[in-house]
Amino acid sequence: MAGWRGSRSRPGGGSPLAERIPSSRTIQLGRVQPQAPGHRTVFCNDREANVNAKFKGNSISTTKYNILTFLPKGLFEQFRRVANSYFLMISLLSCTPVSPVSPITNVVPLSMVLFVSLVKEAYEDWKRLQNDKAINNSSIEVLQDRRWESIPWKKLQVGDIVRVRQDGFFPADLLFLASSNSDGVCYTETANLDGETNLKIRKALERTWDYVIPEKASEFNGLYLSV
Repeated sequence: MAGWRGSRSRPGGGSPLAERIPSSRTIQLGRVQPQAPGHRTVFCNDREANVNAKFKGNSISTTKYNILTFLPKGLFEQFRRVANSYFLMISLLSCTPVSPVSPITNVVPLSMVLFVSLVKEAYEDWKRLQNDKAINNSSIEVLQDRRWESIPWKKLQVGDIVRVRQDGFFPADLLFLASSNSDGVCYTETANLDGETNLKIRKALERTWDYVIPEKASEFNGLYLSV
């Protein structure tokens, strides 16, 4: 199956109403006057022409922290908990001259709890980082110079023509062009997105049914306007 990666549309950007209203006009909805979405131009099968558009990359990141933000962000998340905030206030009060107890009895237990929690957060975030690396470095076949070449998912760009094999995973939003089936039909499973295991039927346009071999797929080029 061959597909073409298009740019991700904005929320509500694909409605028929938005397509009929020019971008220079506004929509009157009570007190709200949202601007009609603008247009984006995508060059199909032309990486050099898409450079100036500066589309978002295809790499994913599910981590919560980095080296600079781990300590401040991690402490902020810990003290959002009522129990930790309570014991922090008790520890601060125990450091005052009016406190009848030593501050060590409150500061040490709180410090140990925070240390263990931060270590747990760091380990879980490191596992997320390893998972992101494995996904971003998964290979996908992209049409380049009239031949299929394998590249990592993170290097996939908007406008690329890719080939997805049977039982393979989709690296991005794709526009279905052709299938190995003679009727141009493919069956996709979206269990990773919505949990549904039933197969969805997708059919390509008859004009692109023969875009399976790289020589024919390379003929798919030009402009694509998205709202």
